[in-house]
Amino acid sequence: MPAPSAFRSFLEPGQSVAHPDHPEWGRGQVQSAIAHRVTVNFEHQGKVLIDASVITLTLLS
Repeated sequence: MPAPSAFRSFLEPGQSVAHPDHPEWGRGQVQSAIAHRVTVNFEHQGKVLIDASVITLTLLS
């Protein structure tokens, strides 16, 4: 596993994602992605800070 400072997220603000463990949260929009910290605003959960080194969000089209 890379060091946290070397981790780069492939996600960018504006992209739509889903949380694999919480489909009830609905579609989320990436607000920010800095290293492994990704802030997502989900339809039914609101803003959530995701550790992308632990959770792999599903990119939606």
